[in-house]
Amino acid sequence: MTQRLPATLTPLDVALRLLLDGAEPVESIDASLADSAGRIAAAIASPQTAHPMFSIAVADGWAMRARDIVGASSYSPQPLSASPMWVEAGDRLPEHCDCVLDADMVEQTGSMFQVLAEAVPGHGIRRTGDDVAAGRSIISPGRQVTARDTLALRVMGLDRIQIRSPRVCVLDVTSRDGNIASSQFILEFVKAAGAEAVGVQTKGRDAASISAAVDEGAYDLLITVGGTGLGRADSAVHALAMRGIVLAHGLALQPGRTAAVAKTGRTPVIAAPGAPDQALAVCLMLVQPALDLLTARLPRQDIVRPLARKVSSSIGVAEIVLLEALDDKWMPIATGQLSLDAIARSEAWLVVPGDSEGYATGTAVGAFPLRDGT
Repeated sequence: MTQRLPATLTPLDVALRLLLDGAEPVESIDASLADSAGRIAAAIASPQTAHPMFSIAVADGWAMRARDIVGASSYSPQPLSASPMWVEAGDRLPEHCDCVLDADMVEQTGSMFQVLAEAVPGHGIRRTGDDVAAGRSIISPGRQVTARDTLALRVMGLDRIQIRSPRVCVLDVTSRDGNIASSQFILEFVKAAGAEAVGVQTKGRDAASISAAVDEGAYDLLITVGGTGLGRADSAVHALAMRGIVLAHGLALQPGRTAAVAKTGRTPVIAAPGAPDQALAVCLMLVQPALDLLTARLPRQDIVRPLARKVSSSIGVAEIVLLEALDDKWMPIATGQLSLDAIARSEAWLVVPGDSEGYATGTAVGAFPLRDGT
């Protein structure tokens, strides 16, 4: 059964509202740091004690007390009444010591020591709490866990944190080369957003084969790729109607007009077209907001710069604009029709709402980066 787009396209905000109606963040899970990188934190991670817990040396050298070597220099060496203690980087500082001198700043003759330079308290050491104060938050809920976060947490002795990681299925409904590339892109996009994703290939392009591959209730989000257009073999939307309810087919989005949103049971479903530019647009405008809700991610921050060139857009359709950074401005490189070259070159994106004809040169616009793993 061939699907036909309605005469009136569904506004993007309406489609997104229908898709996410009733959706809530997934339950948090306890995960190791190795499994947490790239996921979205669900709880505050903070050490109960300061780090370091005591003053430590940051370099190999002689542990000293600064007030004992005031005025010492190569012209006026300061003899020591007792032998100093040698410490290695990371060693706990001896009691009453508050600095560490390099090896060549101390001369030793037999059992006699003399200092050739003075130092201020704190030189060559890291004091208690210099890295992280007790109770200081390292990770806050809604933020993506980075490798820097896991480094800090491991050093402080934490090995597990709470995260949110939705289960997402990316269902490739056709074996065409373009669709395979788009399916792989969407799979990687979903993982980069902090979700647990699996890819599934349907046995055929017919509605029955697609419907059979839909594992209702097994995932928090289902994304089909391909089969949403007007061709005779485009049966993805019909298959979704067999398994649930199609909320909207034909969106006021360019590229991505043939996309659809649906529900199977309580599971939201996004039917993405197979063309690469349409798959990208659907990821940015539907998949990303859905995953941000499911992970309770903090709002993404845009980067505001003036446009180096005007952007023209058609009324009634939200259009994706790809941008490059040009000095302190955004240079539009593609609007609506997105070539592979533009997709590869682009550094940021924005969407022109359906009620706008575009933006004049010099207009300050907020764009979202594309170099953060997407």
